[in-house]
Amino acid sequence: MTTAFITGATSGIGRAIAIALSDAGYDVYAVGRSQAALKELQAERPGILPIAVDVADREALESVLADLTIDVLINNAGIMPPLGNFADMTIADIDTTLEVNLSAAILLTRLVVPQMRERQSGHILFTGSTAGHAAYSNIAVYSATKAAISGFAAALRADLSPSGIRVTEIVAGRVETQLYKDILDTEARAAMYAGKVVQPDDVARMVVAVLALPAWADVTRFDIMPTWPTSPSGTK
Repeated sequence: MTTAFITGATSGIGRAIAIALSDAGYDVYAVGRSQAALKELQAERPGILPIAVDVADREALESVLADLTIDVLINNAGIMPPLGNFADMTIADIDTTLEVNLSAAILLTRLVVPQMRERQSGHILFTGSTAGHAAYSNIAVYSATKAAISGFAAALRADLSPSGIRVTEIVAGRVETQLYKDILDTEARAAMYAGKVVQPDDVARMVVAVLALPAWADVTRFDIMPTWPTSPSGTK
C-alpha cells in the first residue's frame, strides 16, 4: 500500500488531504503539533497514523523518519505572520516564517528523497500560494517563502525527474482555512471568506487526482482559485 506523509495535517488543506488519501487507500502519516487535533483526526479516520512533531524541530523529524518508507511527501505546513508593512515586522516573526514555511520543507524533502531515488519512484507536493507568484502588500516575508518554494519545487523536479520522482506545486488562491485564525478576528475572517471561496476538500480532490495519474505523467503545478471575485489580498 502507498504511504503518504503530510505536514500541517491538523486543519485546513492538510487535514482534508489526509482524509482524502486515507479514503483512497493510502497509509497516511498525519503530522502536526496539536496532539488533540491529531486525536480528533484519527477518531474520524482510524486508519490515519498521527505524528505529533514540530516541523521546525530537525532532530525530531530525523528521528520520526528514520524507520519510515514514504511514497508521497506533502509539504503543507505553513504559517502567516501578522499582517503589516515589512518595515514594522519583528525579527522573530521573520525567522519563524522562514523556518516553518521554507527551511522545514527543504529539510524534510532532503530527508525523504534519497530513499525515493533509490526506489526510482515517489511524489513530492508543496502547498504554495498565489502570493508566491504575484505581489500583495503586508505579506512580504510570507510571499518570499512561497516564491522560494515555487523555485525550489521547479529545480527539485529537474534534479529528480530522471529518477522517476514527480514534483507538484499546489498554487492556492483564497481557500477557507485557519491560516488567519491568530492574526484576524472573527468578523474580519468572515468578511474575507464572504462569497464563493475554495474549500480544503476541493484542493484534496485535486491532489488525489494528480497522484492517480500514471507514473510517467507529472503535473508540475496546478492553480486552484475561486470563481467568485475576491480582493487582491486574498491568498491561502
